[in-house]
Amino acid sequence: MATMQRFLRRACRPVVTRTAARAMSNASNRGVVYMGPGEVEVQAIEFPKLELAPGEFNPRLRKCDHGVILKVVTTNICGSDQHMVRGRTTASAGMVLGHEITGEVIECGSDVEFIKEGDLCSVPFNIACGRCANCKAGHTGVCLNVNPARPGAAYGYVDMGGWIGGQAEYVMVPYADFNLLKFPKKDQAMEKITGLTLLSDILPTGFHGALTAGVGPGTTVYVAGAGPVGLASAASCHLLGAACVIVGDYNKERLEQAKSFGCEVVDVSLDEPVPDQIQKILGTPEVDCGVDCVGFEARGCGHAGHQVEKPAQVLNDLMTVVRAAGQIGIPGLYVTEDPGAVDDAAKMGNISSRIGLGWAKSISFHTGQCPVIKYHKNLMNAILYDKIDIAKAVNVEVISLDDAPRGYKDFDKGAAKKFVIDPHGTTA
Repeated sequence: MATMQRFLRRACRPVVTRTAARAMSNASNRGVVYMGPGEVEVQAIEFPKLELAPGEFNPRLRKCDHGVILKVVTTNICGSDQHMVRGRTTASAGMVLGHEITGEVIECGSDVEFIKEGDLCSVPFNIACGRCANCKAGHTGVCLNVNPARPGAAYGYVDMGGWIGGQAEYVMVPYADFNLLKFPKKDQAMEKITGLTLLSDILPTGFHGALTAGVGPGTTVYVAGAGPVGLASAASCHLLGAACVIVGDYNKERLEQAKSFGCEVVDVSLDEPVPDQIQKILGTPEVDCGVDCVGFEARGCGHAGHQVEKPAQVLNDLMTVVRAAGQIGIPGLYVTEDPGAVDDAAKMGNISSRIGLGWAKSISFHTGQCPVIKYHKNLMNAILYDKIDIAKAVNVEVISLDDAPRGYKDFDKGAAKKFVIDPHGTTA
């Protein structure tokens, strides 16, 4: 009976005072808005409410009692955002960007039981209901109830349900009890916030790519792509016990960043085939595991080749260098529509991969969004207890919200950095 009384007191508590409610109703909000190919702006946007407005993911206005409102502490620029900003998706102007969010809870819906005001939390980029068959099986990247167009949803991303993005001062998060990862000690978390902010996407995504590629103690790995996800995957390979991690890219600054934490590198801009460069490192042209951290905007190899877009280049390279019966993890993004593609087939997501080679070698492929909830708690502990220095590995640079357009431009030019937006100056 005492336990039941405690539960009832918790479940029925007032979630926000009238004074706080009035203050929030008058509060302002700003966010990073996609204006068209190559252009983002920081604009005034609506302050979030605990309701689902009519739109793509919701046919009618209704309350969101299972949600919370966050004051955003950090929110990161992702390579997936860059695909939209480059005009390589069907995203429309006016979208508020951002799916990598960490924040402090300032308001809870009446159905939220376990998350409280003041909690500092990481937000998985996947929006998941926690109720459908896929969520119950752990496949939160393809939740069946958050996007009527197809399985899976995300904040601030094209075709992912129309949810408002989190590169903003404040954001609403639905299904809070299921989705949010609360940091156990706020002061401890703030000391490591530049690492913990990466739990919303790129660290779990990189880890997922490595794990599904079969990385484990003593394995050899080729990670294609030295952007933030590729570097996060390489660091995850070390965490998983790989004997040798080789990172491939044509960006020399990013390759130097990979070297800085113990990776070997392959320069795909050289007129030397990838298997030959791997041979020089390992004494064999093959690896046990491969991870594609590039995706559909891949380029060819060699001095001339890397100037030309070849969407299937990385997949074909991996099928070549991964040993027979090996595995390839594919966290790199591939889209169903690409208006800026090199040919009509690629515009519809059809690329010229050598699937026959993969079949002949009995290689396993693992695709799709990372189910962040599967990994984020354990990876949080790895950061808190100094088992991985992911902020150093991906070279985090904290910037202000007003500096976000510059961050997008520098990232697009190939900066060997992970740009983390601090909208309120909280991390200073």
